[in-house]
Amino acid sequence: MGSPEAELSLVFVDDDEMADLNNRYRGRSGPTNVLAFAMGDGQFSDLQPDLLGDVVISVDTVRREAARDGIRPETHLVRMLVHGILHLSGYDHEVSEAEADRMEDKTEALLAALGVDATPI
Repeated sequence: MGSPEAELSLVFVDDDEMADLNNRYRGRSGPTNVLAFAMGDGQFSDLQPDLLGDVVISVDTVRREAARDGIRPETHLVRMLVHGILHLSGYDHEVSEAEADRMEDKTEALLAALGVDATPI
């Protein structure tokens, strides 16, 4: 990703905590699978350029989505981690369909590079 010295924090939460974060920071009700809080945004973004930010993953939602989609929970967890890191790196699937496609292509490339088998179980 072009940031070999970059750092991030990874936090695993349950659906209740994720719903609270989703409401507080995005104004959306209910839990989501992953939230990313980029340190490169805002007033003090230049203080620690190698600190990407925080990725928060709801383990409950990841398990539920994996079961729904017939994939391994650990595979979906890695996908959500990659998704969060891409958000910290400036990707945003909510901007446009083209950006969503670009983000999905990058996700698939990174999962392949990691050797993640995303085939259904």
